[in-house]
Amino acid sequence: MPHIEKVLYTAKAHTTGGRDGASRTADGRLDIKLSSPGGPGTGTNPEQLFACGWSACFIGAMAVAAQLRKLRLPPETAIDAEVDLGMTDGGYLLRARLNVSLPGIDREIAEAIIADAHQICPYSKATRGNIDVEINLA
Repeated sequence: MPHIEKVLYTAKAHTTGGRDGASRTADGRLDIKLSSPGGPGTGTNPEQLFACGWSACFIGAMAVAAQLRKLRLPPETAIDAEVDLGMTDGGYLLRARLNVSLPGIDREIAEAIIADAHQICPYSKATRGNIDVEINLA
């Protein structure tokens, strides 16, 4: 397993109450209520936060992959991320789909950018071999 040689950023959050609690980052930029998926609360849940974080990071990784090809991502670049919380005999599991939109980029080049981004993105690295992942070009 690779080790970090230089820390670029450390996110710090304080969470209480678990899935039906609250979470706040140390810098105060994120201060949210948490609710269980499908529950009565009005807060978000860890799966939604994971979908937002991974899709944002993946767009950044695609930008790096495009730049290596002397290209820029179109401003309309988007990802519809879906994270499933499920059960198996062994307990809870996650499964994810990233549905990528790269309008105006040739399909073959877009697929290459996506494949490279999946190797670059820290979220992709963290999930590789741990959960089922589909990455689709919309």
